[in-house]
Amino acid sequence: MSLKKAWVIVAALAILSGIMPSRIGAQEPANEIVRRAKSKVQPIYPDLARKMNITGTVRVQVVVSPNGVVKDAKIVGGHPLLANTALEAARKWRFEPAAMESTGVVEFKFEHHQ
Repeated sequence: MSLKKAWVIVAALAILSGIMPSRIGAQEPANEIVRRAKSKVQPIYPDLARKMNITGTVRVQVVVSPNGVVKDAKIVGGHPLLANTALEAARKWRFEPAAMESTGVVEFKFEHHQ
């Protein structure tokens, strides 16, 4: 596959996933979540990203309900090709119960291992 075709695919995936490249990497005022995670789901490294040697960290802001379920999640930084799988994984995380809703950021690191 040519490099030009690969970038066309990346752009198409970003558009189809609803992630605009201008939003990726935008910093929002959110800190790492302070509630303890009871279960963490790891994202699947997309084949295309692996083939293109795309690595990096995706930051997902989560809103956790008092019962520990992720109520909302959105990308606040990372490569568009890695973002959807990180978002799907973050939505499956479960946290310890708390008296109130919590908001914070979880990070997913994607590294290419030979």
